[in-house]
Amino acid sequence: MVLELTIIGCSGSFPGPDSAASCYLVEHDNTKIVLDMGNGSLGALQRLTDIYDLDAVVLSHTHLDHCADLCAYFVARSFRPGGSDSTVPVYGTPGVTDRMNQIFDGGRGRGMAAEFEFHEFGDRPIEIGPVRITSRRMRHVIESHAVRLEADDTALVYSGDTGPCPELASFAVGSDLALFEASFLDGDDNPPNLHLTGGEAAEAAARADVGRLVLTHLVPWHDPARVLADAQAGWSGENVLARTGLKLRV
Repeated sequence: MVLELTIIGCSGSFPGPDSAASCYLVEHDNTKIVLDMGNGSLGALQRLTDIYDLDAVVLSHTHLDHCADLCAYFVARSFRPGGSDSTVPVYGTPGVTDRMNQIFDGGRGRGMAAEFEFHEFGDRPIEIGPVRITSRRMRHVIESHAVRLEADDTALVYSGDTGPCPELASFAVGSDLALFEASFLDGDDNPPNLHLTGGEAAEAAARADVGRLVLTHLVPWHDPARVLADAQAGWSGENVLARTGLKLRV
């Protein structure tokens, strides 16, 4: 079995007309892991899989376009007839528990602990069934981590949100698929230490010698064809634009 990636939401910074914000389903055998649950993503996730059959949620960071629908997922789990028979592990950056409880503010005393078992990223790998997960801090305005998932000699690396930094390429070395954000356009006066352009994503992919690059976190006010062209100018490997419902075998 190989890892399988399904794009649930790929819009950057806020939901767009054609996509929810960041959310990605990774499957291996019978294991289902969701990377990020940005605003609007739970609806799309329900169309593509059983939301009550997830083994873990991994949050790259706690900006709303990457985590807001964990609150909706809490409601869907805690108020459905019959309730839930187990908690779902949620992995994230330091302070993830307090941050998510602050966003939810359900007024029920226990916050979101009734449905989720929160864990912070650490030095030790995370094992979810046959999938091994590691993370590394990237360069963003708040703490944000790239995530690497490995199983059966295949590897997928998701950048989360990051500005250009050498850590991304070193973390992604040899991966079969790089799911890298590409929020900005080459040639624009872009803010530093915030996001990548298509060209910068491609440069990191080339340095890491990845098998395939998937460009995501596509901001609605930019033409995705321009983002793709920027990436193709910087790397001759396979470049793919993320879109809701796209399925890829890693």
